[in-house]
Amino acid sequence: MATTMPLPPAPPAAHAPRPLVMRWTVEQFHRMGSMGWFEGRRPFLLDGVIWEQGPMNPPHASAVYVTTELLRPIFAAGWVVRGQMPLVVDEDNDPLPDVAVCPGKASDFFAAHPTTAALVVEVADTSLREDLTEKAERYATAGVADYWVLDLDGRRLLVFRGPQPLPKGLGATAYPTQTTHGPADRVTPLAAPNSSVLVSDLLP
Repeated sequence: MATTMPLPPAPPAAHAPRPLVMRWTVEQFHRMGSMGWFEGRRPFLLDGVIWEQGPMNPPHASAVYVTTELLRPIFAAGWVVRGQMPLVVDEDNDPLPDVAVCPGKASDFFAAHPTTAALVVEVADTSLREDLTEKAERYATAGVADYWVLDLDGRRLLVFRGPQPLPKGLGATAYPTQTTHGPADRVTPLAAPNSSVLVSDLLP
């Protein structure tokens, strides 16, 4: 009587290697930009990873413009108000803030981008989570004493101040002081104590 031989057990399926995350330096990131890799896009670099923001809608663009124009007369001589320009906080991070107020004069940045700022403003619509987490940590680590997030959907301004290292072992820096301001509130920049900004003037 014929019998069938049992089939040998199938070999375990080979596991494909996990995809690798490509990390880039600021120098490489800027070189790619100069070669036209990001034409028509709005990339920024966080911890060596390139992020892409969506197209800038009219309210976002208007808020960036209005914020920049309102801050220019407040920060006159001795300051440069830069809109949508690089801020190289370290060799792996260029968060490309919407507005950054940097000490010095325009010619100071002809040869190199600034590495910190007295005030950074991010305009948030679709980017609110990143602005409150990843970007906030990078700005705190860079020593930005005054960080504002203009929340367009929430019609409010979130202000972060006093960057401090978190408890030992966490390897991060954060803002212990966080306040929320409505359209009728006025906010005074730390670096310009004699001036204030009405939040509603920043909102489109």
